Amino acid sequence: MVGRPLLYTSSALASLGDAMFGYGQGIIAAVQVQPSFIHRMFGKTVTIAQIQAGDTGVDPWVQAITVSCLNITAFFASFLAAYICDVMGRRMSVRLGAIMYLIAAFIQIFAPNLGALIAGRSIQGIGVGILSMTVPVLQCEIAPGHARGLFVCIEYICLNIGYAISAWVGFGFFFAMPSEISWRGPYVVQAALAAILVAWTFILPETPRWLVANGFEREGLRVLADLHADGDTRHPNVVATYVEIAAAVEFERKMGQATWRQIFCQYTRRSIVGITCQMFAQLNGINAILYFLPSNLTRAGFSTSRSLLYAGACALIYCSAASLSIVGGLQYHADSLPEGPSRIPVADGLFFGVCFYLFFFGATWGPGPWLLGAEIFPLRARAKGMSLSTGTNWLFNFIIAFITPPLFEVLNAGYYFLLVGFCILSFIVVWFIYPETAHKTLEELGEVFGDRVTEDDKLAQVAAEQSASETKAATASVLTAGVDNSELTLRISEDAADSSDKNLPAIREVEVVPHSRIGMT
Repeated sequence: MVGRPLLYTSSALASLGDAMFGYGQGIIAAVQVQPSFIHRMFGKTVTIAQIQAGDTGVDPWVQAITVSCLNITAFFASFLAAYICDVMGRRMSVRLGAIMYLIAAFIQIFAPNLGALIAGRSIQGIGVGILSMTVPVLQCEIAPGHARGLFVCIEYICLNIGYAISAWVGFGFFFAMPSEISWRGPYVVQAALAAILVAWTFILPETPRWLVANGFEREGLRVLADLHADGDTRHPNVVATYVEIAAAVEFERKMGQATWRQIFCQYTRRSIVGITCQMFAQLNGINAILYFLPSNLTRAGFSTSRSLLYAGACALIYCSAASLSIVGGLQYHADSLPEGPSRIPVADGLFFGVCFYLFFFGATWGPGPWLLGAEIFPLRARAKGMSLSTGTNWLFNFIIAFITPPLFEVLNAGYYFLLVGFCILSFIVVWFIYPETAHKTLEELGEVFGDRVTEDDKLAQVAAEQSASETKAATASVLTAGVDNSELTLRISEDAADSSDKNLPAIREVEVVPHSRIGMT
């Protein structure tokens, strides 16, 4: 398999890692409204009517720990993944994350009590942390420069599809009550998804940038050609991209791997963007909605089965400030009404508000942070930078999952308006700090950021630029060859600049020159 089929298949199946995180979100949300799950895990014997009334007797702090334990282990795993990614490669990192996820799925299938469930979710968090850090990097490194946003959107769509599948699987298994298969069954599906990803990693190609950076130049060129030119290693675009990668790798090799201090001091603006994009993705309320969506729809007045059904419908739309205000206002109104049919019209409105919110979040904040975190850091700092961004996601994901049940107890619908405030704050931060990164290759993104460079770094940078220039020229010379009575010519311009990325001599033009013209120009 070569060309577009390989490119899109690799992108979609690598994104299965994110789909499994979305699936895990939906499953934990769905099982929290099932009497057999509550009895097994929390030791409370409750009826459907008690669940609909929100009278389960489950300590909200215990519920918070059950949901958020995944996020805290994912936080630490995302930093570990930076080293796994650099040393073992992107493909091996995906495989390791998938194996951890598979082990966790089996623990949760057979969990006899809450301790085993929390252990399973904690191990699952390690797999999710590794996958969530690695997959965006892999996507950005295999995607053509003009379509990087599309490929990260494929990843985010897969995450949403995973959540949608879990919502409908949870709805379907709900009717197996009172059997425990009603909540164990979805974890069987989770194990099957993990097994598919483990198997696919034996076919998934390693990224060209990692191969070139680790001395596998021939393999890097071959993978680049397989992904973008149906295996033609002499294709002009393949040659141009390979030369850019080779020069960037040489530059980064001379400069050395970025330290954590350099991440914050030299790449300050990049770090701020990487951290805040993931931070606000959580503070804007997405997981406050998703983790507890069936429970909140039940509180609004729907029956348990209808809440699960509507959670599935919301998930299809999920494939913003005004909508959260609608949800908060309607929740306030619903809380003021007696339980029963009088709440149904308000519950319908709340359902619309959640759908409205998920639509706009899925089209804006949803995919953006994963793209920015993976693309804004130079190669020497990409793994650490992405782990910083992903770690921020999991830290605030944990905070939201942990504080949401207690805050709902205290603030009720007012919690939604707290999230509205974060939406407004995020708009201000984006407006004044975030640059535009579209339509640039990963090697050209240095033009966008004003990185600080110390005196020692400047000396190293001058030497690295000279080495990179020589590498680019040498690589271009080696790859120049006759193809179908034509010669591939790469025109190289030496542009002076201050940024570490844009100081590299850039290929501004690639053309095929017929032999008849050689010597005439």
